[in-house]
Amino acid sequence: MKIALVGMPGGGKSTVGRLLARQLGVAFVDTDEAIEERIGEPIRSFFEHYGEDAFREIESQVLGHLLTTHDGILATGGGVVLREMNRELLHAHSTVLYLRASPEDLYRRLRNDTQRPLLQVDDPLRKLRELYAQRDPLYRRCAHYVLEMSRPSVHGLVNMALMQLELAGIVDPGQVAATVGAEPQR
Repeated sequence: MKIALVGMPGGGKSTVGRLLARQLGVAFVDTDEAIEERIGEPIRSFFEHYGEDAFREIESQVLGHLLTTHDGILATGGGVVLREMNRELLHAHSTVLYLRASPEDLYRRLRNDTQRPLLQVDDPLRKLRELYAQRDPLYRRCAHYVLEMSRPSVHGLVNMALMQLELAGIVDPGQVAATVGAEPQR
């Protein structure tokens, strides 16, 4: 089972991914953490020294490697969908869940964030709106399923993801029921 989470920066991919992996009893990998391990420094400083193009190249390499070697849940960086090759790889080699959140919801979560390179600007809400306008169609093209982030808690979102995966036949209903504390159906 390969499930990849895509969405905007701050959309909850890592948090949801970790919980989803725990509930399914599978491995979890965050592409940003894998990239930092590979480059030996925080993404933000790499961005400052080498620029976005160099970062996107490494991101594509790490993504390709993880999609061929990793089984379980994969949380991707917010800009992974900018390259068509990445969208095609994700769609072909995993079940892609798009965790969709509005720029306003994201801004409420991220307004004090100092680690995301693309949001270190004078007007982060405007930047989020620009990123959303650019990326939402790309996330949708790449995704097998879209989960709306605006209402649910993290646990509610994990349960929505599990339900979607169960309905799609990707996850065994008995496994899901056992992991969320309900009795398996007989």
